[in-house]
Order: sequence, then C-alpha cells, then structure tokens
Amino acid sequence: MLSVWPLVRWRSNRHSGPVTQILETKKAPRVHLAWAVAVVGFVTLIGAAGFRSVPSVLLDPLHEEFGWSHATISAAVSINLLLFGGISPFAAALMDRLGLRKVVSGALVLIALGSGLTVFMTASWQLLLCWGLLVGVGTGSMSMTFVATITGRWFVHRRGLVTGILTAAGATGQLIFLPLIASLASNYGWRVPALVAAGAALAVVPLVLFFLRDYPSDVGLRAYGAPEGSTAGQRVETTGSSAMRALNALRMAARRPAFWMLAGGFAICGASTNGLIGTHFVTAAHDHGMPVTTAASLLALVGVFDVGGTILSGYLTDRWDPRYLLIAYYSLRGLSLLVLPSLLGPTAAPSTWVFIIFYGLDWVATVPPTVALCREWFGEDGPIVFGWVFASHQVGAALAATGAGAIRDAQGSYNLAWYLAGGLCAAAALMSASIGRRLVTA
Repeated sequence: MLSVWPLVRWRSNRHSGPVTQILETKKAPRVHLAWAVAVVGFVTLIGAAGFRSVPSVLLDPLHEEFGWSHATISAAVSINLLLFGGISPFAAALMDRLGLRKVVSGALVLIALGSGLTVFMTASWQLLLCWGLLVGVGTGSMSMTFVATITGRWFVHRRGLVTGILTAAGATGQLIFLPLIASLASNYGWRVPALVAAGAALAVVPLVLFFLRDYPSDVGLRAYGAPEGSTAGQRVETTGSSAMRALNALRMAARRPAFWMLAGGFAICGASTNGLIGTHFVTAAHDHGMPVTTAASLLALVGVFDVGGTILSGYLTDRWDPRYLLIAYYSLRGLSLLVLPSLLGPTAAPSTWVFIIFYGLDWVATVPPTVALCREWFGEDGPIVFGWVFASHQVGAALAATGAGAIRDAQGSYNLAWYLAGGLCAAAALMSASIGRRLVTA
C-alpha cells in the first residue's frame, strides 16, 4: 500500500492534464487508494477513542479525590457529548473547505491537550474546561461526520460496509483502552490513564499528515466502484464560510419530516448508549458489588461485539432497506435495557453475559443505516446533514449522562434510568418506521 503511494502522488503532481485516465487505464494501483484512506481513518478514530474511554472509569476516583458529586462530574461529560455532536456539522463543512488532514490533525491535538491538562486541575470548572470544552471540540471535529465524509468521497461500492467498519473503530478503541485505563487507574491513580489517552491521540497525528488525502481526484482517481464518466470523488470547490454552509444545510433539511424522524431517533440512540451505558454502566455495576475492573472489562466486551455488529450492519445496509434495520435495532435495544436491572450483581452471571453480547451487537449498529438514509434524502449534503443528526445524538447522550447521574444521587440506583431508556427506544423504532424512501443517485 505504502509503496504505491509515492508513485500515485508523483504522477498526480507531474501531470496537469488527464491524470485520471493515465492512472486508471495504465498505471492504476492494484489496490485502490480508497482502502488506504479507510485504514488511516480507522486508526485515527481508534486514537480518538482513547480519551472517550476515560470518563466512565474515572467517575469514582475523581469523586473520591475531589469530593465532587456524580452529577458534577457527569456535567463535564455532558458538555463533552454536546460539543461532540454540536461541532460535527460545522466540522463536516470545514473539511470541505480546509481539507481532512488539517481538521483531523488539529482535532487530535485538542484531544491530547484537554486530556493532558486534566492532571493539573484542582477545581471542578477546570474539569469542565478540559473534559468538556477542549476534548468536546476535538472529538466533535472528527466524529461520525468524518466517517460519512470519507465514505461519501472515496466509495460508491461497499459504502455501507466501509461505514460499518469505520464506525466500529470507536468500539475497537474502547476495547483496547478501557481495560488498560481501568488497570492503570486502579494501580497508579487516575492521572496516568489521562496521560496515556493524550499520548494515543498524538501518536496518530503523523499518520493523518502523511497518508490521508481529501479527494480521489487529488491523486488522479475516481471513487472506488464509480463507473466511467462518474463525478463521484471529484473535488468540489466551496465558497462562503463553512458555518453558513452548515446552517444552510440544516435549513434545507429541516423542511423535511424525514430529518426530524432521523434526528429524534438518533437522539434516543445517544441517550441509550454513550449517555447511559457508556458513562454509567461501570458505576451501576459497582453499586451491585461488582469490582470496577470487572465492570470495565464487561463494558470493553460490548466493544468487542460492537465491532462485529456494526460491520454486519454496514453489510446489511448495502442490501436491505435501512429503515427496517433501524426498527429492529431500536426495538431490541429497548427490550434489553428493560431487563438490565435484574441482571446486575456482584459477579458476571450467564444472563449478564447474554446482555453484554446482545447489547454489544446493537451498540452503534444504527450508524450505517442512518448515514445511508441521510445520503438518500439529502444527496451531496448528506455528510453535513448527518452532522446535524449526530448533534441530536449527542444532545440525547448529554441529557442521559446528566439525568442518570441525578437519578443515582437522588435514588441511590440507576433503575429508573434503565426503564426510561427502554421506553424511549420503542419511540425511536416508531420514528424510524415513519421515514419514507427517496432515491438519490451517487
């Protein structure tokens, strides 16, 4: 892969004429460069996932050292989740204007800065600044819109499958970092894992700078699977500010009921995953007598099965109606959350393992069909519109993160939070069923 890259770059810079024809008919690489871009994107998202694994493990250590309530610490996570989604549509437009490399490398530096600076904090407002603002802006600049942008520019065939693979990168990062962070926090305190997460983000920056490219046309190629004469993968010059383009895309999308159904369902998706399970599962299991390291390992296993579930979802999205997939995913998730309170205990019983496997397969399986529906309904603006849909996902996650923390402080358990999330998932299934079909060609 890397041996092909200098040849592709040299030829694309040397020729100002029909580079695409030269490369694709005479010197085309045996493996399309789109796959190299997908690999770099996958590794990049794994690095960013390092920090997102930290908060759920460090809730109790921060509470014990500083005396901050679970609601206060969860508020920092909520700010992070809000910015993670709120920045997304603007980041998608910014990627069109400045390019993927500049936006993504800058985002990774912000993540590293926010994570690293936490080791010096002494007050709760500093937690809000580091975990909330810096890391929220950084992760939001390379969230799921990054996935939608890569697949929209570089792929025509296998778009759903690649969306699933890239989405699974977050789960893979969770799988790698969560047990490590829990072990480091238990043995060395919470500051060491914060520094490890910062280092993981920085380690990915060179890969982004050297190997990530914006459009296939920049290196004389069409998008993978694009037919002869297709404009898929061609650079599109943008004018005006990125902020205005993002707002115009929202204004256009808001006129269609499909956008509100997608946004509403995805808000519930965020509430029932990142906001609730991702933030509070370890603490909830510990409330039932389970050791923190065991609970963190179970949450990491969610990531194991999420990888397979999300890739399978991408495969199915290429073949089945994405609406039906969303109906199934939300319905099954709601049922699993309703039974979770009866499954938690001091040890991981067989029924707990069943929940982990089942819930893991469903964790972010909703992303590929949601991305597909955004592109189906909104065409080339699909990645930006998906950014707004993803913003609703993070609003739901933020509300659930803070709300579940408040429920835990008030009632001493998370039971009510699980039941509310289960009911909301049923509503998300109904929203998905109401979305119509509108075919837009690639």
